[in-house]
Amino acid sequence: MNLKRLLITTILATSQIAMVLPASAEELIQGDNPGANSVSEQTIDQATSTDQSGMNEDNAGQVQTGGQTGDLEQTGNDDTDGTAVPAEGQDGTNEGNGDVPVTEPATTPVTPGSQTTTTGSGQLILMVNSNKMYQNGKEYLAGYPMEVKDGVSYISIRAIVERAGFELSFDNNTKETIIKRGSDELRFKLDTTYYKVNGVTQTMKGKSYSVKNNFMVPLTAITKALNISYQYDSVGKRVIVNLATLPEASFTIGNKEIIAGETQVQYITQSSSPIGLEIVNEEWTGRQDVFTEPGSYTVTYRVQDSSGQWSKPYSLTINVSKPHTPPVANFTTDKDTYKMGEVITYTDLSTDEVGIKDRIWENKKLAFFTPGPQTIRLKVVNQFGLFSTVEKTITITNDLLYTEDNFNKLFTPIGDKYAFDGTTVPSWEKVQYTYTSDPVTLIRSNSPETVYKKGLLYRETAIGATRFMVHHVNSTGQPMDMYVIATNNNTETAHLTQTYLGFGGPSPYATAAGKVSVQRYFESMQTGDKYKDIWIAPGESKVILNELSASTMKQGDVISLFADLYSDQTMQYNVVMVDKGQDPFNALPYLAALPEDVHNRGTYMESTRNIEVTNLVGDKPARLMIGDNSSDPFQIGADGVTQAYKMNAGNFGMLYKIKLYRVAPNTLVTFNPRGGRYMGVIMVNGSIVNLANNSASLKAPNENGVLFRTGESEQTVELLFTAAPGSNLPFSILFQQLPEKKF
Repeated sequence: MNLKRLLITTILATSQIAMVLPASAEELIQGDNPGANSVSEQTIDQATSTDQSGMNEDNAGQVQTGGQTGDLEQTGNDDTDGTAVPAEGQDGTNEGNGDVPVTEPATTPVTPGSQTTTTGSGQLILMVNSNKMYQNGKEYLAGYPMEVKDGVSYISIRAIVERAGFELSFDNNTKETIIKRGSDELRFKLDTTYYKVNGVTQTMKGKSYSVKNNFMVPLTAITKALNISYQYDSVGKRVIVNLATLPEASFTIGNKEIIAGETQVQYITQSSSPIGLEIVNEEWTGRQDVFTEPGSYTVTYRVQDSSGQWSKPYSLTINVSKPHTPPVANFTTDKDTYKMGEVITYTDLSTDEVGIKDRIWENKKLAFFTPGPQTIRLKVVNQFGLFSTVEKTITITNDLLYTEDNFNKLFTPIGDKYAFDGTTVPSWEKVQYTYTSDPVTLIRSNSPETVYKKGLLYRETAIGATRFMVHHVNSTGQPMDMYVIATNNNTETAHLTQTYLGFGGPSPYATAAGKVSVQRYFESMQTGDKYKDIWIAPGESKVILNELSASTMKQGDVISLFADLYSDQTMQYNVVMVDKGQDPFNALPYLAALPEDVHNRGTYMESTRNIEVTNLVGDKPARLMIGDNSSDPFQIGADGVTQAYKMNAGNFGMLYKIKLYRVAPNTLVTFNPRGGRYMGVIMVNGSIVNLANNSASLKAPNENGVLFRTGESEQTVELLFTAAPGSNLPFSILFQQLPEKKF
């Protein structure tokens, strides 16, 4: 009897325990917060029972935790033994005698029937096989119990949404239930094994279903998608979901440099809540608006959201420099007293701890031509805007060494300009020369120079040596892009070789863009850095001269380009202007050819002119005229768009190779514009000379830009020139004898 009574008592106790167990064991994955209270990827051993109500005594007191987002699942179904599937990479066994280690619960156990629970901030406790939930010490009832079905734990969507503070809605068009948390969106459909996370379809471990008007989905479909960690407490028979999501905080410093006692520090903060909560508070440690002493300082920033959660601290080390000192301006002259027309040598002795950015001289002249005191000033500025000024007074005597005109001829630096009486130049003797031409096709896209709407600016076909001159202004009122498109309409692949290229702009100044394009064109001849091979298949189109399309043109911007190419097949070239970001290939078939304005466009043959001068020059005043349509005739061609007759006024785009075989000893060679202002460059014996230095232009007819001086014997001088867009022609190269030097 005693044995029978003991057996009955044991069965009754076992049945009572089974009432509080989950219907099925679950696979649990290692948590985000390992520690004494976390158990990683353990296996629950349950006694086999047709109603799954038994429990192996070896499992008593076990706590399962899952910190990663993954489905809690097991093998089999309600008719199986309910053994949990081990996590990937585990063999499902334990060392020793096979017992699962007993671990203390992560939180105070709660048994079904309790009315309160102790939870951490942001925790939601879901009772297994129960509709009871606990949050912040309060009990809530779900519309339907959390249950395990086919090895997967299911939760009522509405239950977790209400407790987590997510947004819930329904899309009548797609028949989807929508959960939103901040920028994250989950979409579920009834009776499906898939759902969408931010528009991407993903698979769930089980099929969604409805029971008693409650939409049930796998719990871990939500935790995985929203990166929510959880724990399974086998003692308390509950799942503990961590809903706390910390806000995030960071900051940057807007100053490039921070100077002690000077710089107002610009703190640029960034803060947000992953779940869209309002940031209500911030806290700084070590922040100073102005650091009074140099050194390294650590500044820390954190924020608090409306739920009371603080972000992790974010720290930056700020390096504070000592105050900068102004530069020291200083210069000397080689003497204190000079004759009129005597060269003054200046030596700049200015210093600064980091380097001088600007030097501004006042009254600094190579010589003076009136007697009396002359005060010269120098202002030097460093990169921080600090400056200092120094001045020195010298004395000019009544003695005359050189007249101003003779002095300028002898001592004006190469590339600088000087004033003279240019009205006498037409009376000078003309230099006689002969010329030949090279077969180079010039494609001049320069009209409409001012473009008021997008369209086709120029179209032409060419083979062999080809030169592009492109010069346009954007007056559409919108940002625009420009392209040159090469199309191969042949049956064979075309080989296109880019040899030289110079691009200027986008710039608001036409003369500046024009000068830069010619300067860079000549520089590419010196360096060869613009050489490029391009292969274009039959029927293919490619954008070429990529510098042109690399920068968007703002309203009023000017671009200018020179380039030399060679093609072994006849190519079609299209110069187009389209809206910023518009695909030029898609736009090309629909672009209308824009009408020309007063400027010139056209295609011209034989566009390299070789000028040779064999007679002696420089022994007496003489001039070599370029671009006058008399001794240097203009090119004749046709408009590639309209086929109309064209004359290249000024021969813009023509490359002049001028060789003077015999230039007399002591000859001054200068550039004198005759048609208006000129700003450009010219290559003299391989060196690029500005017209003029310091970004100055030359004015016709009374300014001269110094190009070259010969020495004590005859010399050969070679000039390479092409007219800079935006400037005026014609011009003269002047040759005259230098005055005798006095020692």
